Amino acid sequence: MSRLEENLQTTVKDLIPTLQDAFTHKTSYFGVQTLKNPFDMWVYNEIIFEVKPDVIVEIGNKNGGSTLALAHTLDLIGKGRVIGIDLSHNTVPEIVKEHPRITLIESDGVKAFPQVAAQVTTGETVLVIEDSSHTYHNTLAVLREYHGLVTEGSYFIIEDSIIRHGLDAGPTIGPYEAVFDFLEENDDFYIDRDKEKYIVTWNPSGFLRKSTGSKNQQDTSTIQVDSKGPLARLRQFVVYAFTPPIVFLVVNYFRNRY
Repeated sequence: MSRLEENLQTTVKDLIPTLQDAFTHKTSYFGVQTLKNPFDMWVYNEIIFEVKPDVIVEIGNKNGGSTLALAHTLDLIGKGRVIGIDLSHNTVPEIVKEHPRITLIESDGVKAFPQVAAQVTTGETVLVIEDSSHTYHNTLAVLREYHGLVTEGSYFIIEDSIIRHGLDAGPTIGPYEAVFDFLEENDDFYIDRDKEKYIVTWNPSGFLRKSTGSKNQQDTSTIQVDSKGPLARLRQFVVYAFTPPIVFLVVNYFRNRY
């Protein structure tokens, strides 16, 4: 694709593959390859300044560019540390490994939970970022394992929920569907759509904020039935299949009347 001013009629859908190529192959932070949407990274900075976490758990580090960026942001606010988890850190350069705020753990994210939890002190503010395999089952497993570690008012960020929801790559169902099935079974979190203010996010419906008392604050105005996870769709099918038609007629009658 040539320059922006020559392609003002390009749709967001057409632009996404070009951006994906740039984020995957041409983006770096302090010379370290960084597989990250810069719009989302800016939002992360705003979240960190707002929440001021004592601990950021980043599950999936690849080359460590975003890990280093998170640590530098913590440097600027004067507190906090990053716990980075990945199956291997062989491609992570020394500039990341040597940063005093970064601790790296080589392990599967779910299996590493006891080791991570042991490094968190009671009363510390915790933010979790899931950016590992992006499969449905693994994402849901990470959500179930780590959600209790996230403190009230902080965030559980699920990355790359754009898979099959804007980006035609990856598994048929993935992080996006895992988010909605997790929310079906846990009402401590809601989707903070304000964090998608730049529109072009790689984490649609992926900024999950832990409630501070009030439940079910999720913005469902833009959620369609077919975008929910498989468990939610199965429940809906059962409801429609086994509820007598007369019930739906009565409900619709009163809904239209009042």
